[in-house]
Amino acid sequence: MIHHLRELYRYRDLLLSLTLRDIKVRYRQTFLGAAWAVAQPLAFMAIFTVVFSKFGKVESDGAPYPLFSYTGLVPWTFFATALGLAVNSVAANMGLVKKVYFPREVFPIGVIFGCLADFLIAASLIGGLMLLYRVPASPHLLWLPWLIGIEIFFLISLSLLASALNVFYRDIKYIIPLFVQLGMFVTPVIYSASHVPSWLAPWYMLNPMAVVIDGIRRVVLHGQAPQLEPLLASTAFVLLLTALAYSYFKRVEIKFADLI
Repeated sequence: MIHHLRELYRYRDLLLSLTLRDIKVRYRQTFLGAAWAVAQPLAFMAIFTVVFSKFGKVESDGAPYPLFSYTGLVPWTFFATALGLAVNSVAANMGLVKKVYFPREVFPIGVIFGCLADFLIAASLIGGLMLLYRVPASPHLLWLPWLIGIEIFFLISLSLLASALNVFYRDIKYIIPLFVQLGMFVTPVIYSASHVPSWLAPWYMLNPMAVVIDGIRRVVLHGQAPQLEPLLASTAFVLLLTALAYSYFKRVEIKFADLI
């Protein structure tokens, strides 16, 4: 595995080029350009605030619901968009896969890094909302790189698995959107993780995205540290899953050119 990582590092310029290409293609001939990175979570924030806060009376642990929902929507939008685009990233580049050799994992990873740029743009608005609602910043914001790192590695692991399987079974690109839609309901995007029954919470927090979103809300909205036990368990799980997914991807990539 170390050999494969060294090889990937040697192709870092290609990875950067693919990342920039994905960003440019996504916003080519659009009126708003990169502003779409903010427009989508903002639109959902407005809808969720009206439907779930005003009509559904969903509690937000004392935080203003627009800020509460936005802090959940930004990481979830990153997850949903990146995974949705990465699943078909290898199959969509069949011409390059057949012609020359390079680490094929640059395709799904490049998509993730491209969506990471959107995430950072959208996340910058959280600071403005904190000022608007007078939510003070705290030193616990230093937990954010760890939490975002969990999401990035979780995305890499799922994207490697999904993009490789999609080469062999084209149903995967249709299954992933369904998986993402259902996943939103077992992740605290709309509601707070504190409302999950205590008997279910240990199982619920096995979902890395639940740990990420709950942790982000704790550090941003309440000035608290994330729950340490779920954070450590989720970190270990995601790193193991990434190693297994990467090993599987490298084992089957030699068959891609023959099957696409």
